[in-house]
Amino acid sequence: MSTGRFGVRAAVRDWAIAACVAAALLVTGLSGQSSATNLDLFGYALLVAGGLVLAARRRAPVVVLAVTGLCAVGYQAAGFDVPAVAYLFAVYAAVRAGHRVITVAASVVMLAALPLAALASGLHDTGQAFAQARGALELAWLIAAGAAGEALRQAERRAEEAERTREETARHRADEERLHIARELHDSLTHQISIIKVQAEVAVHVARRRGEQVPEALLAIREAGREAARELRATLEALRDDDTSPPHGLDDVPALVERARTIGLDATLTIEGQRHDVPAAVSRTVYRIVQESLTNVARHAAAATASVRIDCRPDALAIRIDDDGKATPDTAPVPGVGLLGMRERVTALGGHLRAEPRSEGGFTVQAELPVDRMP
Repeated sequence: MSTGRFGVRAAVRDWAIAACVAAALLVTGLSGQSSATNLDLFGYALLVAGGLVLAARRRAPVVVLAVTGLCAVGYQAAGFDVPAVAYLFAVYAAVRAGHRVITVAASVVMLAALPLAALASGLHDTGQAFAQARGALELAWLIAAGAAGEALRQAERRAEEAERTREETARHRADEERLHIARELHDSLTHQISIIKVQAEVAVHVARRRGEQVPEALLAIREAGREAARELRATLEALRDDDTSPPHGLDDVPALVERARTIGLDATLTIEGQRHDVPAAVSRTVYRIVQESLTNVARHAAAATASVRIDCRPDALAIRIDDDGKATPDTAPVPGVGLLGMRERVTALGGHLRAEPRSEGGFTVQAELPVDRMP
């Protein structure tokens, strides 16, 4: 169920409870009154207001506690012998929200104010006033309401703690598995690939020193060894990149572009819109998209220029990377691990990604990442 739908249902339920309490208080007040003086009308208004204000008990529990208490004191002073049911609901809501000290202080004030209000009505002597106040706000019911609110608050806190513990455990297991895979790859592949690469380099060097023609197969082996070593390093870096190390993000994108310039690529960076704080996951994904895109341009595109454009919108971040390489619509790109990884990252954040050659030549990577503004 979505948060919005849950909020609507909760609001409807709160208003229904408030209306029922207000109706019960009003009926109780009417059953004990036969006149219709101005003071009685004021008491009826307090009975209704004390019940209806409960609709806001989730949003402002302390305010509702104060209003229901004042209404109870007010209709007691007006001569209405009606239990302070609305105040008990408010006590439950305030304790559930964590305002225990304020609730206890307000209840002590209420226990002292109700007898005074009954005396102020002029209808009772001192003994009758204390008896009426005790009936209006039974101490046992008051304690029960507070205890119920505290019990539910503790249950909700334990549930949140259990959910957080499950998430941390799952994340810890995923980190351990990722590091285990990285160690296995490093132990099983790095040494062998390094031997292939070094032996191929030596063979090419020796052949050239002797003035012999280097076989195409040997050159292909050398290039494959270099590429395999680069890919393996990138894979190990991604596997070992966890949240315990300072994560790369938006602030590191300029360094990526500058690094691309050092290898001969004419790369530019343009950031548009008002820069604002974004979630860490979105910031890391922007960095990874730019990093993978520039890496692909340098390795495969045979491009001279590349442009990186980041548009900071109020509700989203849009990223576009263009190059002037040899890609054309007639040559469909083969989706590699890097492109698949980018798409998975973007999809996980609820965004979308498009990566394809342009009709005029060159390749474009576009991504749009929503920025969650919920508090």
